[in-house]
Amino acid sequence: MIPLFKPYMPAKLPDLDRIIQSGQLAYGKYAREFEARLAEYIGIDEVLCTSSFNSAYLVLIRTLGLGHGDEVVASPMCCLASSQPFAVNGIKLIWADIDPSTGTLDPEAVKSKITPRTRAIVHNHFCGYAGHVGEMRKIADEHGLMLIDDVSEAFGTEYHGRKAGNWDADATVYSFQTVRLPNAIDGGAVSFKDPTYSQKAALLRDYGIDRARFRDDLGEISPLCDISEAAYGCLSSDVNAYIGMLSLADTPELLRRQRENAVRIAENLPDGVEPLVPLSGTNPNYWVFGALACDKRGLIVDFRAAGTCGISGVHLPNTYYSLFGDQGVFSGVEEFNRHFVALPCGWWINDSAL
Repeated sequence: MIPLFKPYMPAKLPDLDRIIQSGQLAYGKYAREFEARLAEYIGIDEVLCTSSFNSAYLVLIRTLGLGHGDEVVASPMCCLASSQPFAVNGIKLIWADIDPSTGTLDPEAVKSKITPRTRAIVHNHFCGYAGHVGEMRKIADEHGLMLIDDVSEAFGTEYHGRKAGNWDADATVYSFQTVRLPNAIDGGAVSFKDPTYSQKAALLRDYGIDRARFRDDLGEISPLCDISEAAYGCLSSDVNAYIGMLSLADTPELLRRQRENAVRIAENLPDGVEPLVPLSGTNPNYWVFGALACDKRGLIVDFRAAGTCGISGVHLPNTYYSLFGDQGVFSGVEEFNRHFVALPCGWWINDSAL
């Protein structure tokens, strides 16, 4: 059976054993190089890596000054890992409905959910399919809100030729967990439009320490380097960064394969299944191939019984979780969830399998 997800690992990791035996495993040379290569690939000035996607979100939330009692508008059709960081910080997630034909946040629904307590819009690009990028930026600007792009499933996805992370959001959060591209086994990252936020985030991910001033001429901790803010310890290790860096080098070719697979899959869908159509000007990474099935359950049962490939609805709408409170029924979310299925589209699928 073709798996829906599969971790990518570079065929050769020539320096891994040397790094492991070097005694220098923490954030260092390879982590800095991984960050530089990520920024170059995305087309921005700076990316800050963290030890996990969760820690990336926590750093982002603190950097933007979001806290208890604030509200953010978001899509409930997302991974729980993208919503829990707000909940643990006492930030209320206000769900907005989605377009049931695309799975993307509906701009008009977002507008209707904005209140005086709203601080940000969280734009999750579901399963690698970019949402209404320009419209969300416009809404955020009109209402004086911050725009957060969650591209945890959309690394390499393009909007009018620009890669995810370079879409003019105030902040972007990335995941390099095992089934993402690039794969660092675990890891995440943040980037910011405003460099002052980047400076703050660099401190918040490293116990509030300014490393340029932390040690004196003897290598001792300097009393002149003040620690003024409570912060996290979530720097990426050099081991994770090295694996991620080599995985990143292969990512353009892997994405090319996935996009070619998507074309062939779209031509061979069974009756009663329609491909999820990307929004105009967008080019998904095809982390999965999204489709809408007349009989979702029947399709899943049939595919699994045939043993041909893994197929799944991937995420349960977060509206089903009592953690976020009862916010009513969202017709677009319900309609989309009734029909959405993800088929394998990854780099591991060859022509014969299709």
